[in-house]
Parts: sequence; C-alpha cells; structure tokens
Amino acid sequence: MAVCIAVIAKENYPLYIRSVPTQNELKFHYTVHTSLDVVEEKISAVGKSLGDQRELYLGLLYPTEDYKVYGYVTNSKVKFVIVVDSSNTSLRDNEIRSMFRKLHNSFTDVMCNPFHNPGDTIQSKAFDGIVSGMMVQTASYT
Repeated sequence: MAVCIAVIAKENYPLYIRSVPTQNELKFHYTVHTSLDVVEEKISAVGKSLGDQRELYLGLLYPTEDYKVYGYVTNSKVKFVIVVDSSNTSLRDNEIRSMFRKLHNSFTDVMCNPFHNPGDTIQSKAFDGIVSGMMVQTASYT
C-alpha cells in the first residue's frame, strides 16, 4: 500500500499530505514537490496530442531507489500523488487506479461539503479515514 498520499491544488500548493513513517515526512514533501514537474510535463504532452480528451490517471511518474511515485489529475487540475514502497511488487496498476478513484470520490465528497472553502487545507475526518485505509499499516501496536 501507499507510504505517502498528497492532494495538490491547481496552483501547486498542498491541500493534504500524509505519510506513514513520520520521521521521513520532509523527504516525502520533497518527493511530492519534485513529482509536480513530471505531472505538468505529462499534462501538457497529453493536451497537445488529444485535445480535451485525456486520461485522468497519469501512471508511474518516476521510480526512485526506495519508492515509486504515481500521479492522477482531476478535470479541475487538482493533482493526487501516491508514493509506494519499491519493494512492494504485488501492487498492480489497476490497484493503483482504484486507489486514485477512491481518493477522487472522497475528495469530491469533501468539496461538496458546504462548510468547506475551496482552496483551504483538507481537514475532513472521513477523508482522513479513507487515506488511512490506503496507507501501509506499520507494526507499531506496542
């Protein structure tokens, strides 16, 4: 499962970032921020070739030694980034797609909340619960 999940606004500032090993939180912020360049590159390449019809799922943005970074863009240009541990080889592309779909649906529910101001950071307990279900469960139950 995921080790970091981020929601990035249209203007490229974070709306929500959560990572499992909290001691590596700064590293994940950097990884997510550097992935935005690849996201922008893929969006512009797809936009030129297909016009307005584009796939929301961007696929593998880039692999590092320790992690694989996947991307997804909504129609309103909000970006979702999921970082997965590279050692997890059992995770398939369609499972990543379903994680993004679930995240997108939960994000839509947050945006439909009349008490949420668009552009503010996401502080929904329901959204946080969905993200927690997608994160790697660490063995720190002592």
